Amino acid sequence: MESQAVASKLSRAAIFLVATLNDGEANLNSVRAMCGDLAGFVRAVGFRDLDGGLSCIMGFGSDAWGRLFGDPQPKELHPFREIRGRHHAMATPGDLLFHIRARSMDLCFELAMQIMTRLGGAVTIVDETHGFKFFDQRDMIGFVDGTENPVGPESVNAVLIGDEDPAFAGGSYVIVQKYLHDLKRWNDLPIERQEAIIGRKKLSDIELEDAVKPSCAHNALTSITDQDGKELKILRDNMPFGEIGKGAFGTYFIGYTRSPSRIERMLQNMFVGDPPGNYDRLLDFSRATTGSLFFVPPATFLGSAGPAALSSAAPASPSTK
Repeated sequence: MESQAVASKLSRAAIFLVATLNDGEANLNSVRAMCGDLAGFVRAVGFRDLDGGLSCIMGFGSDAWGRLFGDPQPKELHPFREIRGRHHAMATPGDLLFHIRARSMDLCFELAMQIMTRLGGAVTIVDETHGFKFFDQRDMIGFVDGTENPVGPESVNAVLIGDEDPAFAGGSYVIVQKYLHDLKRWNDLPIERQEAIIGRKKLSDIELEDAVKPSCAHNALTSITDQDGKELKILRDNMPFGEIGKGAFGTYFIGYTRSPSRIERMLQNMFVGDPPGNYDRLLDFSRATTGSLFFVPPATFLGSAGPAALSSAAPASPSTK
């Protein structure tokens, strides 16, 4: 099946919309219709700027999937699992995710507006975040974000479901979290302390040597392996965001993966610690305020607006078209 654009190149601008479904069969039908219309919306808005790189990924929470499509369901789709350790990874409502990307915000904004105009009262937006690239791919805390993202075939293997769930081959899972930073306290830290917390040099982005990197460094805790010692990758498309008047600055974490268990292991390491107590010290300065898990079905499924797409095509290898 043809996949949504989960493994496409990172963009300069993005809008993240998380919505809940309103009650009523008419509202469910409006969302089902949007599934089939989405590709046309992207083409119509994107045609205004052929070099704009506009795309939109649509994902569904576990409750929404059952209400909209019933069975079969993706094997690993479940509500976001909150984690309570030294800090709290909270679970927040989310039935639908629209991840809109482009080279400029005007394209993202127009597409978001057209989607929501069509959906009308069928959904309620519970979080809207406008993200931007900050200079040379840096976060608001001043470090480069996403250095270890997989590329090429490795990216496809990291994010697209294969033979482990053949009915949904070409689909993906995505976890989103919104983090707010205490920039004043962070910027008061010596650069060397910041580097020890992240596990990289701030200016050069070079990873610290193992001999000097603390075991609680962010990049140490978020690097996980399988039983054979092979690193398990995810694809991050994180974006900084901010509201100067409110003093709110943060990172919108969005991670695509073929299995949510990968990101869940990373979050467990961050919030509880590996071993327990050895938690991610970045969380002393960065607070998670949302948490949701979605399934991103193949584009073929969206185009037919329902599970009939699954039975009408034989299981196939994931595609990145």
